[in-house]
Amino acid sequence: MKAICFYFQIHQPFRLKRYRFFDIGNDHYYDDEFTNEDILSRIAHRSYIPAAESLLRMIEESKGKFRCAISLTGVVIEQLEIYVPEFLDLLKKLADTGCVEFLAETYSHSLASLIDPEEFEAQVKAHDQLIYEKFGQHPKVLRNTELIYCDEMAPMIHSMGYKGVITEGAKHILGWKSPNYVYQAASCPKLKLLLKNDKLSDDIARNFSNTSWEAYPLTADKYIDWIASTPADEQVVNLFMNLETFGDFQPRETGIFQFLEALPRFAA
Repeated sequence: MKAICFYFQIHQPFRLKRYRFFDIGNDHYYDDEFTNEDILSRIAHRSYIPAAESLLRMIEESKGKFRCAISLTGVVIEQLEIYVPEFLDLLKKLADTGCVEFLAETYSHSLASLIDPEEFEAQVKAHDQLIYEKFGQHPKVLRNTELIYCDEMAPMIHSMGYKGVITEGAKHILGWKSPNYVYQAASCPKLKLLLKNDKLSDDIARNFSNTSWEAYPLTADKYIDWIASTPADEQVVNLFMNLETFGDFQPRETGIFQFLEALPRFAA
């Protein structure tokens, strides 16, 4: 039986206001609160909230057989607490089902892993603590910023207590190999690697409403047939995408929420 692994990512940066030369030394407040609230509230009500409601229905209708993972940065949690606390309440409901796993990542969606291992570790630990405070989970799998990973990082990641890492199924690295397996880090075999299936992820995130796409329209039964037709020994298909895919990148009018909610039914 194939495992379909869904992971949804949520991040919004703190946006800075226009800061002029004559503000130096006079104005020490740098955030653009109006823009932060406007963008986050708009995306949350168009995408995040209805998508979370869909995930809740999928869990309930499948009696807990549908499961997924969610990753959200510390800075977006800080903004949600201020501007859209009702979405945080929905995430807590998802956590309470026992069917949603929250992933580890850097607190501020930073590139610290590329230049400063100590800062990277500090940010990940701060993020872990926040996830535990909000959702009662200690993350076991790491998702680094933009899925950045290299084998040199593996021993440190494993020493921090993580069992696995989510990363790209990069074609220039994989070559002829498929992303549809659980791999292990060469430098730390105990650390497992889940690789994104770029094509199948992009078929939803990028192509779903593209009327010039040769496979348009994409339906849930067609999509599950594609997964079922992969070689029998490829037992895990990792579908990683931004939660904004649902309702924002692909608007509600395209039928994206109906498509999402139908997937567990056809997979079963």
